[in-house]
Amino acid sequence: MKLNTKQTVLIGLSFASILAFWQFYDQMIPVILENRFGRPTLVTNAIMSIDNVLAIFMLPLFGTISDKTKSRLGRRTPYVLFGTFAAVALMVVMAMLTESGSFPWFFVCLIALLVTMSVYRSPAVAYMPDVTPKPLRSKGNAVINLVGYIGGIFTTIVMTFLVKSELQSDGTVVYGSFVPIFMTVAAFMLITVLIMVFALNENKIVREAAVGAEEKKSSTGEKLPKDVFRSLVFILLSVFLWFTAYNGVTTSFSRFFENRFGVGAGGSSMYLTVATVAAIASFVPLGIISSKLGRKATILLGIFVMTVCYGIIIFLPSTGVLMYIVFAVVGIGWAAINVNSFPMVVEMCSSADVGKYTGYYYAFSMCAQIVTPLLSGLLITKLGYGVLFPYAVAFSALSFVTMLFVRHGDSKPAEKKSVLEHFDVDNG
Repeated sequence: MKLNTKQTVLIGLSFASILAFWQFYDQMIPVILENRFGRPTLVTNAIMSIDNVLAIFMLPLFGTISDKTKSRLGRRTPYVLFGTFAAVALMVVMAMLTESGSFPWFFVCLIALLVTMSVYRSPAVAYMPDVTPKPLRSKGNAVINLVGYIGGIFTTIVMTFLVKSELQSDGTVVYGSFVPIFMTVAAFMLITVLIMVFALNENKIVREAAVGAEEKKSSTGEKLPKDVFRSLVFILLSVFLWFTAYNGVTTSFSRFFENRFGVGAGGSSMYLTVATVAAIASFVPLGIISSKLGRKATILLGIFVMTVCYGIIIFLPSTGVLMYIVFAVVGIGWAAINVNSFPMVVEMCSSADVGKYTGYYYAFSMCAQIVTPLLSGLLITKLGYGVLFPYAVAFSALSFVTMLFVRHGDSKPAEKKSVLEHFDVDNG
């Protein structure tokens, strides 16, 4: 059984377009809201949380709707195409509105844009497990994540060159036109998705996919057996808990380093950069490792090393080389979790329900990203920034416990006769 690497990379282009957008959204929209439209920080933060709230309801909804879709373009492609075209059109309009300074219309377009992204995120992510045999989905997810991160890196690089700012004598920052960055990210999103659509015939590759004859006969909405449903509940709870730990750290990360070590945001961001680079470098190797150890074991190992690393940071007296090593290990642990957790969720459903379960997975992760800034912020307000990493240790350790109760969703392919066979993939 072989992973079609070329096909998986092409499918990953839609994920690259999504991550390119979210990198742009997270970095640039707060700047635009505060510096161009003069919104206060509290209002900006409230607006920035709307996407997570929408995601909780819309990702499972449109994942389910796409499961039931039958069209000449397939189940997922129509939503990816419509979503991308609509998002690009809205971004062009929003770029113009940043020049005119019309905040009400900018806000309306922003909400429409967030709805649009929620429409096609689940269908785009569900595409890979639709056409990938179950035992190979961890490897496929590793490839998808790797391609997706290219989109995020692209946005980060172009922001460096296209977003111009000038520090004024009074300490304020004045930004130049935001039109170039809007247009560049929009163009990247459009081009990557069009390449995917023109290169792949979804209906054809779904028919050819070796997903099992019994799954092809299944229909949406089938009730899970009780033991499988119990495993689904525990892994979704685990998703919520480890995202609560990780996003609790990333939300207050720069302020923790500033208060604990006297390190500014620029210096502290390097540690997260190291974690991200380590995660990217380990995606594919971890996909291979999970095929030997199993998904659950790899996830438990990832949770364990992250929990230990969070604990080590509590006692580190200063920054330095050891801190970089710790965050590199955190990145690898985070990759071990993410490469395998999504395939475990969709492993529990039939091929007819992949979109719905994809939506469940992202809804629980988004719910954590709504709860953890509020909960960790409340604790930090009462106890100080020293509580941040004990908070992360507690929720990460809880996710380890809940994962122990997951009994389904693991898949280990047949043993390879040699190490070289792990690299025996079909490049089309």
